Amino acid sequence: MLKNMTVISMLRGINVGGSRMIKMEALKAVYESLGLECVQTFIQSGNVVFRTRQCALGPLGKRIEDAIEKKFGFRADVLCRTTAELRGVIQRNPFASRPDIHPGKLLVVFLSSNLDDTARKNLLSVKADPEEMLADAAELYIYFPNGQARPKLKMADVEKAHKKIWTGRNWNTVNKLLEIAEAM
Repeated sequence: MLKNMTVISMLRGINVGGSRMIKMEALKAVYESLGLECVQTFIQSGNVVFRTRQCALGPLGKRIEDAIEKKFGFRADVLCRTTAELRGVIQRNPFASRPDIHPGKLLVVFLSSNLDDTARKNLLSVKADPEEMLADAAELYIYFPNGQARPKLKMADVEKAHKKIWTGRNWNTVNKLLEIAEAM
């Protein structure tokens, strides 16, 4: 018998700047229509925590993307992590030992797959100062000391360097998503 596991999914690029709008109740209904259980959304940026028997996260993300496109008329990339994977993201935070880091200014960029050596090399060449960017397996940790409103670091340059589907969440959101997942 397969055991249910908790999955955290993060949609890219919805409810930003008045476009690609999805109400969270409607998004929750899409997930439930796919047979996903205990569906909970968190804030309007497309964070959904749920339980499922499906273990392959890639195909699961594609099923969700297809259902969103069918329901809302546009495609939104969906990146999934298990509770254990998200816990690992938090445990590997390279900024954790620094007391000067404000959690609201730390962004975790979730990538669709692990970085290879070429992508790591390309990321090292991206001008980030005064922001700090550190790479992990399938995540980037970016600290914006002056906030994200007008950073020097250009996310288009970061995206060009790694060439992967991605979405970002601030540190407070990452921790809250883990809290929700662990409570299931």
